[in-house]
Amino acid sequence: MKRNFAVLLLILTGIIWSTGGFIIKLIPWSPLAIAGIRSGVAFIVLYFYDMPKSISFSNYTILGSCFYTMMVICFVIANKMTSSGNVILIQYAAPIYVALFSFYFLQEKSSKIDWGAIVIIFFGLVFFFYDEISMNEYHGKVLALLSGVGFAGLTICMRKQKNRNPLHSVLIGNIFTFIACSPFYFNGIINKVDYWSLICFLGVFQLGVSYIIYSIAIRYVTALDAIIYPVIEPIFNPVLAYFIIGETMPINSIIGGIFVLAGVTGRDFFREKL
Repeated sequence: MKRNFAVLLLILTGIIWSTGGFIIKLIPWSPLAIAGIRSGVAFIVLYFYDMPKSISFSNYTILGSCFYTMMVICFVIANKMTSSGNVILIQYAAPIYVALFSFYFLQEKSSKIDWGAIVIIFFGLVFFFYDEISMNEYHGKVLALLSGVGFAGLTICMRKQKNRNPLHSVLIGNIFTFIACSPFYFNGIINKVDYWSLICFLGVFQLGVSYIIYSIAIRYVTALDAIIYPVIEPIFNPVLAYFIIGETMPINSIIGGIFVLAGVTGRDFFREKL
């Protein structure tokens, strides 16, 4: 596969991921019930896509699945505690962590342009925590940061498995998530059948299909590329949340988001020019 086509797949992945924030807010269940059942549905989709005769249980497969579980659980809880725009833009601090660790784990060196973008992204993140916010919203933003750490760790581990099957980390991670969240399935909330269509959409498309596409594309790009090109997600996510559920963001969060997006998109622009 040519790199340009892999980049298009990453952009498509970001578009699919962007539907998660507002849909999670529309489902009035416990966030852990949402996270677990969403992952259970995604596991079924991924299993029937891959139909593995055996699953690799290498160190990077298991580590990646743990990062995946951390990412999806923190992402869902954070979306219940603060705006979906805040969550996804803060989560996109992930390129910082990838740049810091990808050379050690993958021997993929970050350039001066990469580090310049990281400084801009970090500066943008400061704005998200500048507002006077409730403790609940503060915790939501911290969880969004942790979700970004999980996203970065998963990306590095999947890239490490480029010559095997990087999808196995996601497959196992969905099982881990489903089991970890199982105590929250029996509180009566999930009996509301009106919301099963939404949870199935999240499981089938927002997690299942998106990670199939992502696992294909990640074989042909660097880890930093794989985490930066789906930048369409933090653009679409708050826009969809605004038009569908009327959710707005504080001015400082908007300013911070502009810096984050500038760092992510500016990196690619200047790399092409130089």
